[in-house]
Amino acid sequence: MKKTAYLFTIIFLLSISSAYSQKTFDFLRIDMSARAGALGGSFLANSDDIDVIFYNPAGLKMLSGRPASFSFVKYLLDINLASVAYSQEVGDIGRFGAAIKYINYGTFTEADVSGNKLGEFNAGELAMLVGYANTLSENFYYGANVKYIFSSIAGRSSSALALDLGLHYSLPEIGWDFGFSVLNAGTQLSSYYSTKEDLPIDIAFGVAKKMEHLPLRLYVDFHKLNEQENNFSDRFKSFSVGTEINLSSVLTMRLGYNNEKRKELKLGSFAGLAGLNTGLGILISDYRFDYGFSSMGQAGSLHRVSISTNF
Repeated sequence: MKKTAYLFTIIFLLSISSAYSQKTFDFLRIDMSARAGALGGSFLANSDDIDVIFYNPAGLKMLSGRPASFSFVKYLLDINLASVAYSQEVGDIGRFGAAIKYINYGTFTEADVSGNKLGEFNAGELAMLVGYANTLSENFYYGANVKYIFSSIAGRSSSALALDLGLHYSLPEIGWDFGFSVLNAGTQLSSYYSTKEDLPIDIAFGVAKKMEHLPLRLYVDFHKLNEQENNFSDRFKSFSVGTEINLSSVLTMRLGYNNEKRKELKLGSFAGLAGLNTGLGILISDYRFDYGFSSMGQAGSLHRVSISTNF
């Protein structure tokens, strides 16, 4: 176990030192889970949801049983996304997980340089990942995902191989959880044309706090800590906050705010509701149904639905 922990730490530090800019496969950044989306994407320090595999694979180790989830996202225009995730403990080896994320950009009209219609074509992207998590020491967990990514448009395609690395530290007696991850560290295996592009690597940190005397849990995440900024404080501008309020044993309300989305979607000095998120979770028997709404300001809104259970 010690050798495994040392090796993981070395790989983790090397991944941090190799941070670089982003250009392609940005669909990997889209929140799939209705629960995570309603929290503004603040999910790095989560410890009770299989969809944490997309944010911090170390969080898998804190799960129990065999959780599974399915999510669907109605994006802007004709763009739709879907994901599935599953996890289970394998003897004394550790906990494994698997997930798929898919995006369909819809159908487009193909035309030549003169504007003559030649037919139609489709575009889509897919990410398949296998994750593993285990214990470093008491209340301290590590995890990793190996991820294969494929993108296609009008007969052309691109593929990539990436690695997610994560750490999770929990203080259950006082309700604190801390998550740290390096996401999408890898390289293109093949490109659309002759020039290879960088993957959207993301170094992120998150905190969650369960209130002691209130049915309330707070989340804060900081993403893109690897990106170069003119001022040190600007490194923390890609943050999100979220809260979950348990209204009853079967009903949960969620609110979230994503600072980066609000700034990106601002038109002049007007942002409207851009970056604001809300949602509900309903527990029926052994199934949890979640809905998430995310405002994109003048561009429109996103709707997410998820269903999860534990076998």
